[in-house]
Amino acid sequence: MRIPTLIGAGALFVALGSGSAFAAGESSGGGSTNASTQCSGGKVYSEQMKKCVDPEESRLDDNSLYEAGRAFAKAGRYGDAIIVLSTIAANGDPRVLNYLGYSHRKQGRIAVGLGYYEEALRLNPDFTLAREYMGEAYLQLNDVGSARNQLREIANRCGTACDEYLELERQIDDHMKEI
Repeated sequence: MRIPTLIGAGALFVALGSGSAFAAGESSGGGSTNASTQCSGGKVYSEQMKKCVDPEESRLDDNSLYEAGRAFAKAGRYGDAIIVLSTIAANGDPRVLNYLGYSHRKQGRIAVGLGYYEEALRLNPDFTLAREYMGEAYLQLNDVGSARNQLREIANRCGTACDEYLELERQIDDHMKEI
């Protein structure tokens, strides 16, 4: 699945609305993502303008927009994350694609999430966090075999002691206890 198809699927969701929980984020490169999580409707805080603005108007660099989108995703504000990250998705940053996948998956659009993970991994096959999240998506589909394949891929890239391996291994173990 290619980015234009995925963004089109995301646009439908964006039109339907987004969450509103507040949480602290991280800050980097010209904008405060902590302040961005205090904004609503997919807006980000512009230090320059001293207010919440649409991401396109924020004058934030791509990394700052990524950090804002990531902060929204980690705060459970998946709709806001999708809005912000979609503004820079076409730039082909695997981190952005990964968190778009994460946010869509957390909203129940697992197939859309998998498409974003696949694209992130096409660009960077060694991106173990995308592999972990892809494995979690497969578990949501009860596809333990594919989740284990991602676990093996992670082990091949960073061993069995890295965070991504340990987290996916735990998720698989928990899943197996439930079935």
